[in-house]
Amino acid sequence: MNIRFLCPRWGAEQVEWAPFLKEVKKAGYAGIEWFPFGEPGDPLAVLPLLEELGLDFSIVMQVTSAYSGFETYITALKNDLQKLAALRTAQKQPLFISVQCGREYFTSEQILACLQVCAEVANASGTAIYQETHRNKWSYGAHTVYPLLQQKPELALTLDVSHWFCVSESYLEDQQAAVEAAIRQTFHVHARVGHTEGPQVVDPAFPEYTLALNEHLRIWDQWVAHRRQQGFTESTITPEFGPPPYLARANRDIDLQQEQWRLNLWMKNLLNERYNKTEHEA
Repeated sequence: MNIRFLCPRWGAEQVEWAPFLKEVKKAGYAGIEWFPFGEPGDPLAVLPLLEELGLDFSIVMQVTSAYSGFETYITALKNDLQKLAALRTAQKQPLFISVQCGREYFTSEQILACLQVCAEVANASGTAIYQETHRNKWSYGAHTVYPLLQQKPELALTLDVSHWFCVSESYLEDQQAAVEAAIRQTFHVHARVGHTEGPQVVDPAFPEYTLALNEHLRIWDQWVAHRRQQGFTESTITPEFGPPPYLARANRDIDLQQEQWRLNLWMKNLLNERYNKTEHEA
């Protein structure tokens, strides 16, 4: 199985698209992960540049417009998803949409209504929509997602387990059934390393974060093994170390944007060596 890596646009919104995409291609990424409503300009203008360089794209989104209650939220969610799913040309379509959906305080009925909207837009557009596990959203903890995974075997996740580790203040040692269920229904991974007190370490190569890195690798290894067992020939991962305030300067004289790029490239290279080269050699 081939692992294809997507480069986050997050944190580089101020960089012109042409040089950004050339660096993405040069670094060996297969494409980008992008929130088209997160920066000015016509997102349709980006698609020919992606096509020219042979790069794919996925979309990550959340409702960013102001809403006064659940009804205005769910209307905005549907409208935004429909617009994003329509972001395509004959030659270039989104691989999928990762949605940071709902809020942590939504009721069970409201969450189900949000999931129904996502399913309707996915079916109508033909674009897969995955629920990203994320703090501040309905999917903020393993314990909130597990019951719905049991109810909805069709529910597809973008798994960012760094959020769950932070929210739980544990490496989920006592929630393994929930983790295993999530692995079975994960279709994309956000590979950021967090820890029990925060969603992002300063540098995953630092020895003080060895345990945190290994706990993430343990789950990603299980996911890759599951995908191979299920016969998938391809999977996607986004190394997703973020800009400040996720990224800490930590009293270092560094260019913050370059540091974010370096961390994500380090993670891509580590996972490429671990999964693609091991697979090739096998």
